[in-house]
Amino acid sequence: MTTIEKGDITVKKILDCIAAELAPCFEACGYDRAYAKVTLSNRPDLCEYQCNGAMAAAKAYKKKPIDIAGEVVEKLSGNPVFSEISAVMPGFINIRLDDGYLAEYLRGMEAEKKLGVEETGAGQTIVVDYGGANVAKPLHVGHLRSAIIGESIKRIGRFLGYNMVGDVHLGDWGLQMGLIIEELRDRKPELPYFDGTVRDTYPEEAPFTIGELEDIYPAASKKSKEDEAFKNRAQEATFKLQSGYAPFRAIWKHIMDVSLADLKKNYGNLGVTFDLWKGESDAQPYIPGLIQDLQDKGLAYESEGALVVDIGEETDSKELPPCIIRKSDGAALYATSDLGTIIEREKELSPSKYIYITDKRQELHFIQVFRVAKKAGYVKADTDMVHLMFGTMNGKDGKPFKTREGGIMRLEDLIAEINEAVYARIMENRTVSEEEAKKTAGVIGLAALKYGDLSNQASKDYIFDMERFISFEGNTGPYILYTIVRIKSILSKYQEMTGKSLEDEKEGEILPASSDGEKALMLQLTKYNEVIEACFGETAPHKICQFIYELSDVFNKFYNSVMILKEEDARRQGSYIRLISLTKKVLETCIDLLGFEAPERM
Repeated sequence: MTTIEKGDITVKKILDCIAAELAPCFEACGYDRAYAKVTLSNRPDLCEYQCNGAMAAAKAYKKKPIDIAGEVVEKLSGNPVFSEISAVMPGFINIRLDDGYLAEYLRGMEAEKKLGVEETGAGQTIVVDYGGANVAKPLHVGHLRSAIIGESIKRIGRFLGYNMVGDVHLGDWGLQMGLIIEELRDRKPELPYFDGTVRDTYPEEAPFTIGELEDIYPAASKKSKEDEAFKNRAQEATFKLQSGYAPFRAIWKHIMDVSLADLKKNYGNLGVTFDLWKGESDAQPYIPGLIQDLQDKGLAYESEGALVVDIGEETDSKELPPCIIRKSDGAALYATSDLGTIIEREKELSPSKYIYITDKRQELHFIQVFRVAKKAGYVKADTDMVHLMFGTMNGKDGKPFKTREGGIMRLEDLIAEINEAVYARIMENRTVSEEEAKKTAGVIGLAALKYGDLSNQASKDYIFDMERFISFEGNTGPYILYTIVRIKSILSKYQEMTGKSLEDEKEGEILPASSDGEKALMLQLTKYNEVIEACFGETAPHKICQFIYELSDVFNKFYNSVMILKEEDARRQGSYIRLISLTKKVLETCIDLLGFEAPERM
């Protein structure tokens, strides 16, 4: 018989705790302990958890599964962890937890710094590549998903103890630079960069604003499609820049400074930060040696004038094209740049894992890059390289999201639009000042936008529906925030009524559930550490969204069935307060991992 000691179960996942009770019983009956695996019940009307190990053991031990299940259940008779445990046909073990054990588990969660989540990543570095913006261009809705998903993955990994290094990996080295330089020459030929003289110093102030720069690039891009001579000039300017020509390097530095300031502001408005603001340019010093190394190792060979590396493997279900390392005209490609970046990251960070977050169209590119990196030995054979592919954010017409005029919407315009819609909704039932309403709208708007994205499985396309995203009901960010604000309000009123400080209060503890609604809330809370670990292991933030939506739902049902502030039994009321405080902590931790926060009131 197992006794429940405070502290014994705090760092274990609830499923592991239950399995730990079953394992010695399987063993005592002559069966392998591994069969004691426990899962959540898919029939909560019949039981809370179930073990199907007897079904698998039956084949190994040539016995009826119901007989095996019956033997194990008999050994568990009187175990205080369970209020009910039974063997049912054809061989399932159905389990309900004892209310006292469940309350003890939650008290253990309360006592833990991270509410029972283990820091499993200590000593391991993971690089998350999740920006990919091009300099000299404004952020638009196409940059939204990589930024939101990447920020969440980085935060979750950090919470689990990993050294997470987020890199924006800017597009800052291609033909776009030559296009900008030549368009600038046409507009301002008097600038010192174009008089043919190489100087030691150039003006510190950029000869353009971010607004002008964002006009220069599309104009140059359009001109290059219509004017072959201009396109040739741009290609020559790009070559001179990449060869170190000082005047063009000075312009490039201006482009970078002006663009980075704007990008940092706009990513900041989205609540997204990076540890590294590196770009393709940082990989360039590694590329000549990389190409030579691939040739020396016999991996790279010429094909139709280009230098390529075969990546095919026997297990491939279809033939994959070789990775082009250098084009026939001598130019390097994105694959070369990404391989150079991997060499740089190995040298500076030596990560145990890479996570690249881009849209699905780049699937082949990353298969090629990862395989070349492994074949050439640039990363260890056991280094995990993950390409987290995401789907498209679509409009209600099912096509990629556009402005009303049919163009690509700027990210700052999208954020402003969703904030205005939330502000209008707040002002419909105005209970706060306009200033507070605007501030609150910004918090809720960001939650609506991020949750609306993250609640979808990353690989799937989804419909951007403003009205649904900003709704205070259903599976939305505002609904989660509303739940947190409701708990804050209850706790504040409790403090006013009793004069007790919630942080300092030592009295009271979470008691065994007194109703089905209370137990449902308790059971949902126990899933917390399991969900966080699974979410990171599967790079699936939508699992946290689903968890907190279900948690909010069971909390609100509990709230509507119990008069917390009118409860006359002080001990029971104190238990309710501690339970909903734990619920708030779990919800607040989860939304922080998703990249947003809750306001004080709504």
